[in-house]
Amino acid sequence: MLETSARLLKLLSLLQAHREWSGAGLAERLGVTPRTVRRDVDRLRELGYPVNASPGTGGGYQLGAGAELPPLLLDDDEAVAVAVGLRTAAGQGIDGIGESSVRALGKLEQVLPSRLRRRVGTLNAFTVPMLHTARGQTVDPSVLTELAAVCRDSERLRFDYRDHGGSTSRRAVEPHRLVCTEHRWYLVAWDLDRADWRTFRVDRVTPRPPHGPRCAPRTPPADDLAAFVSRGVSTRAYAEQATVRLHVPLAEAAQRVTPSDGTLEAETEGTCLLRTGAGSPEFMVFHLMFLGFEFEVLDPEGLSEQMRSVRDRLSRALDRGDRSGRPAPAAPRTPDGADRTPGTPSGSGAA
Repeated sequence: MLETSARLLKLLSLLQAHREWSGAGLAERLGVTPRTVRRDVDRLRELGYPVNASPGTGGGYQLGAGAELPPLLLDDDEAVAVAVGLRTAAGQGIDGIGESSVRALGKLEQVLPSRLRRRVGTLNAFTVPMLHTARGQTVDPSVLTELAAVCRDSERLRFDYRDHGGSTSRRAVEPHRLVCTEHRWYLVAWDLDRADWRTFRVDRVTPRPPHGPRCAPRTPPADDLAAFVSRGVSTRAYAEQATVRLHVPLAEAAQRVTPSDGTLEAETEGTCLLRTGAGSPEFMVFHLMFLGFEFEVLDPEGLSEQMRSVRDRLSRALDRGDRSGRPAPAAPRTPDGADRTPGTPSGSGAA
């Protein structure tokens, strides 16, 4: 009986892991015959789990939607990983996800073995999250799931999009993937009206169903979609773009340059290339200065002239300050509190 129960749990775990299994595939994974698989599926149905079966050579078994979630089957490391994920989910910019995460974490702790409950409890008690999401930039979870569904099903998507200035436009796209950063979510899609790939901030998207029809998946704009989105939000979105050589190793630059600041590329052991953007040449200069690294501009040539202009302005400001007649610094004081005339050696006194 114990062996049968363990096999049923393993069967349920396999059905959770994939959308559909063949009978032969389940039999091979469980080390039993296809007839035993059919009996075990019948037992799961008796226990209330909706297992759908498709007849024929191309058929198989699939766990259907039920009134309750099936048991959570996790090993020790997986359970701790889920707890960590729930603790940090509030920082992903999804509206209301923090409260939902707390409820889910409470339910998880109720079913954990005591040894894991102590580990998770200790983790929660001695962890202080430092999370921030800018006000007004949270994402509705239902919008995320809706966008994920049309990406999965390759359906055309229609939505209203609010740009940075607040203007709204109606867009029609073929969605491809969602990309998330620490604070924001983006949709990568083929824009039908512009005949090009575009990146959309999800917190500015308002879907307008019904969606469809289905469309053939396109070749994505890049193998690394995270880098593609990073270039879009840090470089292509700005009128001024620059390529700069940073005189620090790539690993050191990556500690300070975020995906929204620009994209990095290794050049030599001690240098790397930064591609970035800004609203104006002057802001580009300030942006590069605030990074705190030694650098040189490779492109465009006009940026160097803007740097000279800023340098000269700063020099003039320093010169004006030097000529403003500010009082001289106070004379230093000796340990006994007496004033010391500049240039008089310490310890010398009147004759």
